[in-house]
Amino acid sequence: MDILNPYNLQVFTFILLNSILAISIYITLSTGQLSLGHAGFMSIGAFTASILSKQADMPLFIAILIGGLAAGIVALLIGAPTLKLHGLYLAIATLGFGEVIRVILLNMKITNGALGLTGLQSIGNYLYDFEKAMGLKAQSLGISVIQMKSLTTFVFMVLLFAVVLFLTLRLNRSRLGRAFEAIKADETAARAMGLQVAYYKMLAFIIGSVLAGICGGLYAHITTTITPDDFNYHKVVEILSYAVIGGSEVVWGPLFGALVLTALPEVLRGLAEYKMLMYGLIMVGVMAFRPHGLIGADTFQKLFRRRKGKSGNEAKEGM
Repeated sequence: MDILNPYNLQVFTFILLNSILAISIYITLSTGQLSLGHAGFMSIGAFTASILSKQADMPLFIAILIGGLAAGIVALLIGAPTLKLHGLYLAIATLGFGEVIRVILLNMKITNGALGLTGLQSIGNYLYDFEKAMGLKAQSLGISVIQMKSLTTFVFMVLLFAVVLFLTLRLNRSRLGRAFEAIKADETAARAMGLQVAYYKMLAFIIGSVLAGICGGLYAHITTTITPDDFNYHKVVEILSYAVIGGSEVVWGPLFGALVLTALPEVLRGLAEYKMLMYGLIMVGVMAFRPHGLIGADTFQKLFRRRKGKSGNEAKEGM
């Protein structure tokens, strides 16, 4: 496989993008909130960033950050009434929110209705302009300009993913992360311990929404074309599937789910007509045999104990 092939680089780039999106749903689920509104927050970030970068000539990454903040503000506004709900009621409310956002975007002139926005500046082009200004050109590396732009986008996404993952792991080990874990384990007990449950649930909801909004902005400027239907019900199911298949107990679960579900369509490209059937079989199989996902909190502990046991047996045999 030609690693520097622009198509392959784009596949790897989308794996990283969906991995960041998986972290966003993981953070929301870390307080036990079943939110189906991530596609809606993603669309807010995508269209806000696109309008600012294309029509207001705002610097690309500033526009993406503002798109994430816009998603966070909307999350704050809808979070106050909806986070009082639990379980399926919260899921239905946030799913309805996402559909309302999609219908609004379909009927707004500034978003160009159902046709969406096209001709957006790509992250590869934006970064390549900086590279040329620093004297780094594709010809000097012996690759084409298209390869250079695709490689630059991929490297940027690797760095961004590494930063987001590092911050998430630090969050899990912090006092805030332990509060999230306590609320997810037993909300009543957490409240009895003096934790402000509503505050922490709102905070997790906003952090996850901001991250989803940033992912929307990144998606828009990687594909350079977006429509409201890019963030419909199917996107909701896809995002939630990362956590369902991989598991939501540890951050590695949704990341594994994102990797599998993003790479699977490429592996099954020759069986495209059976793709949804394969998705369904995987979902049913996981929920039947691993209802908490393929990767749980005890997965690495069991693996470590198994390796430790093998090492101990080998040491005894050598004596």
